[in-house]
Amino acid sequence: MFPLRVRSYYSLMRGTMSPAQICAQAKQMGYAGLALTDTNNLYGLWPFLKACRQQRLTPIVGSEIGKSDSGETITCLVRNKAGYANLCTIISLFQRQEGFDLPQVVAQYGEGLFVLSQNLDVLRSLAKCGLRPIVDLGPQPTQQASRLRKWAVENGLRTVATPACAIAGKNDIDLYHLLRAIEENRSISHIKQEHEHQQIYAFAPPHIYAELFAIWPEVVEESHRIAGECHFTKPDFGLVMPPWDGDDPVVTLRRWAYLGAQCKYGNDLGERVVDRLEHELQIIEDMGFSSYFLVVRNIVHRLGADGKRKKRRICGRGSGAASLVAYCLEITNVCPLKYNLYFERFLNPGRSDPPDIDIDFAWDERDEVLKELLSDYHGHAAMVCNHIFFQPRMAVRETAKAFGMPGYEISRLTKKIPWLPGTQEGPLYHRLKEVPTLRGEHLGEPWPMIVELAERLIGIPRYLSVHPGGVVITPQKIWRYVPVENAAKGVPIIQWEKDGTEEAGLVKIDLLGNRSLGVIRDCLESVGKTGQFSEEGDWQPEDDERTRNSVAVGGTMGCFYIESPAMRLLQRKAGSGDYEQLVLQSSIIRPAANEFVREYVRRLHGGIWQPLHPELADVLDETFGLMVYQEDVSRVAVHLAGFSHARADGLRKVMSKKDKERRLDDYREEFFAGCLGKNLTISEIERIWAMMMSFSGYSFCKPHSASYARVSFQAAYLKTYYPAEFMAAVISNGGGYYSTFAYVSEAKRLGVGILPPDINLSERKWLGKNLEIRVGLQAVRDLSAHRIERICKERGRGGSYRSPADFFHRVCPAEDEARQLIHCGALDSLQKKVNRTELLWELACFLRNQRSGKQLSLFAPELPRPPQLSAPSAREMLRREYEALGFLCRCHPVSLLRYRVGGVVKSEDLAEHSGQRIRFFGWLLTGKLISTKTGENMEFLTFEDDCGMVETTFFPKTYERYANVLTSGQPYLLSGLVE
Repeated sequence: MFPLRVRSYYSLMRGTMSPAQICAQAKQMGYAGLALTDTNNLYGLWPFLKACRQQRLTPIVGSEIGKSDSGETITCLVRNKAGYANLCTIISLFQRQEGFDLPQVVAQYGEGLFVLSQNLDVLRSLAKCGLRPIVDLGPQPTQQASRLRKWAVENGLRTVATPACAIAGKNDIDLYHLLRAIEENRSISHIKQEHEHQQIYAFAPPHIYAELFAIWPEVVEESHRIAGECHFTKPDFGLVMPPWDGDDPVVTLRRWAYLGAQCKYGNDLGERVVDRLEHELQIIEDMGFSSYFLVVRNIVHRLGADGKRKKRRICGRGSGAASLVAYCLEITNVCPLKYNLYFERFLNPGRSDPPDIDIDFAWDERDEVLKELLSDYHGHAAMVCNHIFFQPRMAVRETAKAFGMPGYEISRLTKKIPWLPGTQEGPLYHRLKEVPTLRGEHLGEPWPMIVELAERLIGIPRYLSVHPGGVVITPQKIWRYVPVENAAKGVPIIQWEKDGTEEAGLVKIDLLGNRSLGVIRDCLESVGKTGQFSEEGDWQPEDDERTRNSVAVGGTMGCFYIESPAMRLLQRKAGSGDYEQLVLQSSIIRPAANEFVREYVRRLHGGIWQPLHPELADVLDETFGLMVYQEDVSRVAVHLAGFSHARADGLRKVMSKKDKERRLDDYREEFFAGCLGKNLTISEIERIWAMMMSFSGYSFCKPHSASYARVSFQAAYLKTYYPAEFMAAVISNGGGYYSTFAYVSEAKRLGVGILPPDINLSERKWLGKNLEIRVGLQAVRDLSAHRIERICKERGRGGSYRSPADFFHRVCPAEDEARQLIHCGALDSLQKKVNRTELLWELACFLRNQRSGKQLSLFAPELPRPPQLSAPSAREMLRREYEALGFLCRCHPVSLLRYRVGGVVKSEDLAEHSGQRIRFFGWLLTGKLISTKTGENMEFLTFEDDCGMVETTFFPKTYERYANVLTSGQPYLLSGLVE
């Protein structure tokens, strides 16, 4: 039999096998091909096609459509291109159309499809609509199958047997029950009881089905005939460019590019600019990408209702930032000529896959941009999806829940599972017992059984989410290319992830949110109100000496892309503050390149070095002979091994793929052969190859780093000259690497005063001015966005609040909201002599009258006044302020606690104790957990006191000992060696 109905784990929570497992099993069982028919989707299409290629199986594209629980389903198998487009349409309508009528929709879009069903009512409805469905007898002869066969004969319809398998074998039954329990939010024991008499079919070899259907052998043979009539094996659209409705795109792009160039470089462009423009425009035209550039430009600078283009703050990044055309269209921000950016990393004639241009918008403006785009291209645009797979923490949590474990116990355990290094081997249960953060946790029964089953969940897709910013725009309706459904947030999404989208030839545009762009926008807006900042047109922060000096000493906390402890440490070691060095530093500081970071610093400060090979002397001269950027891998392959640009780019790309080990073998062999032809020794080639392999995992191209470095310098400039406005904007926009607590401390170190929230002076966001920051109402814990809006609107409408009673009466806060406002000091200004106990009493009066339905007097609370309302102690006020805000406005918690411990060194005095063991009392801010080459865990932790920040290293033995007690937002007494 040819398996015409097989379900993978992309039938979310209804299948246990990956497409790769299914195809491997099918090959082992002797099948020549199979049909993947996941429920209401084509999520797994591209993994399935890839697995079929690897196993040399014939694929059939299909899907089971309908509500599985009711049995009102059909299976659609694609016969040709028209059938594929119709299947995508049917799935999209099922996912998005209210009142979906299965027979009517299939009757309308049934061309090019085989339609199978086991439901007699569905079959009759399809027949009434003029279709000739195929009667599916299922995986074994039954009385129901006999009745179906009889009806098919009476109506002259074809009959076929299908396996209907969802699991690999009997060993997967428990896993299947677990998936159903998680999906239905019920216990696994209840699911097992319900399914006790329900058959869950496993994949079986052909001879089993031949034996089962020996009484009706023709239905087995029919499966082969149907498979033979399915000639469609994969979507093949070529490159699908977004549509351009204007004038000739080639002519239009040329005109706009030259107009933009004149704005950037003046009317006399010069030979270098013209040559580069002509070079790029010719490649863009030859590859058919002119419309792509024009569409992206229109998205970035959209025409408003007044006919004028909106000027948004953006950062065009990724390899597209190497394009001079993109720069002249104001899609990107960095001049590729000035910084020697390699265009062929973005586009070259040998490139077969579609490029993408990545555009960052301010994080709180991106949704508006997407809404506009989806409206402008309604029916032709959708976002790319992401599949969320079970990871260890999620798998353990969901399995424990299905076993009926108490929520508090599940939470206590799972929050201590930080990550599990891939270098560790063995069962998950034993690995968890070795995780330092779980030391001391009870993992007795039933945890071994829970974890054992949970381990089998890892890697299975849980649900669908939205890609951070990928958008596809198509000439025809988008659901003719790929099924579309609505994400939880309401936006349309296609049913393929990034890789499948690219493989299908659908050109993706990445529109992402960037918090730092919001920070820069808000800071400039705040500074602009005081007239301190001129127009941005000639703003060159990377040339400003004070800004460069600040970067050189690592003063970049709060500055996007360059604020992590490792990055600031590298800035201090480099000591240059130079823009081009910052571009290099932000690219070289990748996980697998620690030894190259040290070598870079040595060479930067004058250390003698030789090029990897004389052929590379000019290729890597700007990076001190080191491979730093992704395109360096391509350049080395071209110059040293004779690769073409396209082949070299293929090597660069394959290093980031999950299956890179298998695919790298071919490239490695070709690279070694090419290098041997240049008379390199094997040891020299091995050394160069090892440096190239340090780019696996993640790394950046130079245009990407150059684009982000410009944003970083803008942030560093604003922090240098306008620290209050900048730090207020950082916190208001949700911060970055650190917590609000840490940014408040940094502001204090910059000499900025922190003023507590005030219901008459605070806005939702934090406000910075004249070296003071007023805490925003958004910082108050438990205060809802609705209440904040009401406080601000009512104040604007009725004037300042005159008393606590006036505030309560006009705003009507919930009790928990009012208490937090009192505790953080936001109502202090409403009293002549601050007494927060008095404020709490007035709140009680308001709540009492509110509950009794009385109108509260604004001046005379009706509740009898206690004889004495003592103000809380200063220490108690600080404790409550910390609980309400998560930080203290006028001091640091460490300064209040240091008296309890003696003999500690302050952070500002650490340099005087280099080489000594000392004690330090500090507040834990953040940490970065890593795995050593031997697979052990260690962590870099950042602490601070009231004087400054301290970076610490917890080596494996120390980390293992203390990991279970380390929690950010708490004070610790440390003992260690100062280096």
